[in-house]
Amino acid sequence: MITFVNRFTLTGDPEEFEKAFDETAAFLREQPGLIQYTLSRQLDDPASYVNIALWESADALRAALAHPDFGNHAKAMRGLAESSGAIFSPRLSFEAQPGEGA
Repeated sequence: MITFVNRFTLTGDPEEFEKAFDETAAFLREQPGLIQYTLSRQLDDPASYVNIALWESADALRAALAHPDFGNHAKAMRGLAESSGAIFSPRLSFEAQPGEGA
């Protein structure tokens, strides 16, 4: 499993960006290997977002991004934000059990 982290800095309207992201994500949900994703907006900088996505493998992510239809889906999103992304492999993790943690 790998983690794809993509940071977005908005150049357009937040509601339009979230709609465009959701439409792009709908396409990616149909691709093999996507496990989950979370799009989060920075509290202190509403023009800053981060998407954290878990994929089965780097090859699965790369295949989805190389799909001939991906560019058409991502076009609107790219017109509303600048982005930079990177692929990470897990090293350490923690998951609270019910009743543990804060």
